[in-house]
Amino acid sequence: MAVSTTKATGSPDTPGATRHHRPVIESRSIDYVPLAERHGKVWHLFPVWFAGDAHLATIATGAIGVTLGGNLIWTAIAIVLGNALGTFFMAFHSTQGPQLGLPQMVQSRPQFGFVGALLVWVVALVTYIGYTAFNQVLVGSTMDHLADTPPSVSYIAYAVVGIVLAIVGYDFIHKASRWLTYLTGAGLAVFSVGIVVVAPFSADQLDLSAFTLAPFLIQLFHAAVYQLSWSIYVSDYSRYLPPTVGVRSSFWWTYLGAGFGGAWMMLVGAVAAGLFPKLGLVDAVVRAGDQLFDGFGGVLLLVSVIPLFTIGTLNFYGGSLTLLSSIDSVKRIPLTLGTRVTTLVVLGVASTGLAFSANDDFLTTFGDFLIVLGYLFTPWTAINLIDFYVVRRGRYSIREIFNPHGIYGRWNWRGLTAYGVGFASMLPFAVIGDLEGPLARWVKGADVTMLVGLATSSLLYLALCRSLDTGAERAVVTAADAGLDPDHAGHQAEAGQHA
Repeated sequence: MAVSTTKATGSPDTPGATRHHRPVIESRSIDYVPLAERHGKVWHLFPVWFAGDAHLATIATGAIGVTLGGNLIWTAIAIVLGNALGTFFMAFHSTQGPQLGLPQMVQSRPQFGFVGALLVWVVALVTYIGYTAFNQVLVGSTMDHLADTPPSVSYIAYAVVGIVLAIVGYDFIHKASRWLTYLTGAGLAVFSVGIVVVAPFSADQLDLSAFTLAPFLIQLFHAAVYQLSWSIYVSDYSRYLPPTVGVRSSFWWTYLGAGFGGAWMMLVGAVAAGLFPKLGLVDAVVRAGDQLFDGFGGVLLLVSVIPLFTIGTLNFYGGSLTLLSSIDSVKRIPLTLGTRVTTLVVLGVASTGLAFSANDDFLTTFGDFLIVLGYLFTPWTAINLIDFYVVRRGRYSIREIFNPHGIYGRWNWRGLTAYGVGFASMLPFAVIGDLEGPLARWVKGADVTMLVGLATSSLLYLALCRSLDTGAERAVVTAADAGLDPDHAGHQAEAGQHA
């Protein structure tokens, strides 16, 4: 199935495929992907999200519980449970891509309004830039360790590689992820089997009776939030799939890929921190790998740092789509390859500048960053999923999403209210570094904000949407999107059935 060789115009009515071949460089950005251009297999989502999680930044997340005083066995349990929880919500976002054919963040307009969605887009941009900068710092320290490369050179090289690969786009990301899954999977398998045989784990590290609540819950929710933070990415990499793949298969391939990749790599971090608690992250990983045989630590480190370049590509690619969506809400611009490249360069300059200004206390800073992300994205996740699966049941107008004066309004008071109240409900339970909300002390410093935010935002949004006439809205959707896919009549009905 071919992708159009015409340039994207920003309109959902962009002409369909020329049907000859897919261009090397992706031509679309935030515009709708017509059914004639859909391609790929649903299992391809597994390697995208396995490789998306199997890297050094994920290792850092898995080391948090041990550094806070938890033992290895309870940290491992928290990692597995946290990944299971956070990936559950993330994977449901992935299923939206094939049904709507749109990038993830553009789908926020029906819940928050054409302009109101800027609220979550700004948060998403901060996330993309922040994660990229953290990854640049990791790559810089790793290459300094492996090859005495100055960190400044690595920062710039990382940005250049990520930008170039993001320009090539969607199909390359999927192909590269499959190869990286083979590479990282092999390295992780060797390490996992070998470390069980040779590692001198102490009895204290494996003592199930040595349970400490705060480190356990902090690790659990850090892992969950880490996976939840992928929610702003996932539809970007499933939107070219045909809607006939359905919700169930796209959910499970995403869930298994991200769940296995995330939990496995976090467990490597927990093991490295447990074996060598006084060493920094990079040195601990190397020493842990060298427990198998001399030199394998360097191999393990290299295997965990290579996927960071693909993650940089994901961050630049998704960040560009989000920045273009933000600009589109303020001023309509042609969505050409040139505008996409410009946004990529802007993001590269911003993340590189942040990387140059980063301090040495990386692990603590990264942990606090994850906490803040959890507070900001939890209400959005709840509202977006409740709207898609419960309120509107997958029935949206593609044309009206791009209409600044359309049926979704410029400011949607229901979504904005639920977001604000949901976020406020989390603050009394907040724990950021040494700062604790009043109710956080009541639960002895355990961060349960994610559960509070999800429940509050979901229930309030459902209550506010009781006054929404979805029947009348569906009639407008059907009329507005008539002829959207002239070669595939009935797309909206088909998408609604799959959702």
